[in-house]
Amino acid sequence: MKIALLGYGKEGKSVETYFKNHQPDTEFEVFQDFKPEDIKEKDFSEFDLVFRSPSVPPLHIPNETSVTKYFFEHCPCPIIGVTATKGKGTICSFIKSLLDAHHEKAYLVGNIGSPAIDILDELQPNSVVVYELSSFQLWDLEKSPHIAILGHLEPDHLNVHADYEDYLGAKANITKHQTSQDYLVFNRNNTEASKIALSSRATKIAYPFNDFDDIEKVIQDSVTLPGRHNQENAMAAIAAVASFYNISPDEYLRRERDTILAGLSNFHGLSHRLEFLRDYNGLKIYDDNFATNLSSTRVALDAFKRANVTIIVGGRDKTDNKDLPELYELLKSPQVRNIILIGESGHELAKKYPDNRFYLANSLEDAVAQAIARAQQSADPNSENIVLMSPAAASFDMFENVYDRGDQYKLLIDRL
Repeated sequence: MKIALLGYGKEGKSVETYFKNHQPDTEFEVFQDFKPEDIKEKDFSEFDLVFRSPSVPPLHIPNETSVTKYFFEHCPCPIIGVTATKGKGTICSFIKSLLDAHHEKAYLVGNIGSPAIDILDELQPNSVVVYELSSFQLWDLEKSPHIAILGHLEPDHLNVHADYEDYLGAKANITKHQTSQDYLVFNRNNTEASKIALSSRATKIAYPFNDFDDIEKVIQDSVTLPGRHNQENAMAAIAAVASFYNISPDEYLRRERDTILAGLSNFHGLSHRLEFLRDYNGLKIYDDNFATNLSSTRVALDAFKRANVTIIVGGRDKTDNKDLPELYELLKSPQVRNIILIGESGHELAKKYPDNRFYLANSLEDAVAQAIARAQQSADPNSENIVLMSPAAASFDMFENVYDRGDQYKLLIDRL
């Protein structure tokens, strides 16, 4: 067998390991550092399989596949697939925690965990897979999960997708191939998710729930993460696990209240997603480095509406700075007292909008030092005083990736 690997990141390396274990004589050819238009012109007819990395647009050739497509074709157990613009990792983690509380053989894969092909040999028919699915992984999916969760959708990754319609079309694949025997859990408050749900053949469950006060109480009693959005993420997870047991969310609560309480309580949040780091001399410090767009930073600020916030903002803007006017309007929110600007978009904000709350930083270390100093100077003894890094931008102007940016921030906070 001969396999082409378009990209050699985590998934490409996992594909190589998997096939070497199964067919040691497999030959591989790795393609890296190419432009999508160049790779489309190559003749891949000599290869038995062409595995594209998630960020490589589909080639639409007969022997093309991806880790996600290959996994869906060979997985022997039910898959719970989750997609959204933001929040899918948290929903996945809530689902996994609930399934663990039920002692199910649950596996978490995709963006949030290991490449799915890594666990393929471990799976049994009584296992269950929770798969975090990006638009890139869904792009050319030809089989949908048994249970699909479609969260909040808005423009993102338009530097890779042709346009917003292409992005939404990829997301819609999570339910496109479902049947009436499958389930779709969708965000009723999101226009795009609701539109996609209309064309789904699956049994539909809308969240957030409007008429289940008891579920609201259970969530309030068990979810420790800040923000209404995290309560809604927990609702999506409850609906998904109820669907796994083929019952409604309210019936699931009646039968399994204590298990739900335990499952939700056991999850304390993901790294770099509105993560509480420490209390420092009366300042509560949070890491929201996964906020790589405007909407995520809006959600973070909404979680602290009654607080006194010093925020670190900036990086490589994914809209070529077209959203800076909207970002500046967001930063006018009354809880925002000090704004530490970092990176390309931060410096561009400072040029466009003179504001006495703006403080420029030339490094992350400088940004943290200024944030602590300004927050202490403006601290209100009658309010929560928050230091929040929620950049509303990607990390590639100054860091290897978003994990690198978040890890460096956490290290600096730990050293205070």
